[in-house]
Amino acid sequence: MRIAVTGSIATDHLMTFPGRFTDQLMPDRLDRVSLSFLVDQLDIRRGGVAANICFGMGSLGKESILVGAVGDDFADYRSWLERHGVDTASVHVSELHHTARFLCNTDQEQNQIATFYAGAMSEAREIELQPIADRVGGLDLVLVSPNDPEAMLRHSDEARTRGIPFAADPSQQLARMGGPEVRRLIEGAAYLFTNEYEKALTEEKTGWSDADVLDRVGTRITTLGAKGVSIDRKGEPGLHVPAVVVEKVVDPTGGGDAFRAGFLTATAWGLSLEAAAQVGNVIAAHVLETAGPQEYALGRQGFLDRLAGAYGQDAADAVAPHLACRNP
Repeated sequence: MRIAVTGSIATDHLMTFPGRFTDQLMPDRLDRVSLSFLVDQLDIRRGGVAANICFGMGSLGKESILVGAVGDDFADYRSWLERHGVDTASVHVSELHHTARFLCNTDQEQNQIATFYAGAMSEAREIELQPIADRVGGLDLVLVSPNDPEAMLRHSDEARTRGIPFAADPSQQLARMGGPEVRRLIEGAAYLFTNEYEKALTEEKTGWSDADVLDRVGTRITTLGAKGVSIDRKGEPGLHVPAVVVEKVVDPTGGGDAFRAGFLTATAWGLSLEAAAQVGNVIAAHVLETAGPQEYALGRQGFLDRLAGAYGQDAADAVAPHLACRNP
């Protein structure tokens, strides 16, 4: 199963604030906020939603096709991704802009304040899917993840026109998109990924009820943080898969990307929706316990042991024939 992952490719600047953001906000002064947070730590990491997802898939042994736009400062990052099983031949290199930057400050309660500089990502709207499909011998699924909004709409439009199944993952770009754009993005998606808040925001912006959304997408996957994930399909009972226990969250950045990597990989293996969510939850737990969205290392036996501990030996046995982690 050939999966193209479209979306952001960025460098993450991750900071840690040793307090609570909410303690610095004065309720009667919210109309004029001017704050500066002195942070204890700065880590510069490889990131971007699409790159994080592709890295996660590669860590499980599944090659994916990364589709996005970068600057000419991408060479080292490209080498890193290719060494982890990512096809980067369809990444567009801008002649004008640097690779996107994500600046995120996390407080002691894992609340985050973030800023994203698009840079070269604005040129992702110039990328067509058909030449990519021609290069690799066809596409079985295209994930449309957070990116330049025009690029997201172009990719979902082209996938519908060409009959390529696609998954919609609007995520943080919901804040930028209006109702007509959100409806255009998700209409006809084989999968719709959101978190719990984004689920409600999607319904508010589109004016569609939960049932209306299920009329328009194949499968709706809603991540619930520590409560796990819910999966809904029209006319079928809902499915809830509990999360994997995480003793200590080091950094939440990239947890949702890791879940999508696991879910898509298990789907490509032909496993059930429940098994796909289980694999997604296990890899997400590894990311939450690590500083940075691509700094974890998955070992085959350790992954299977954690899967069995969370969901039972049968769950691990179903995954074992497919799993090809790059580490022992």
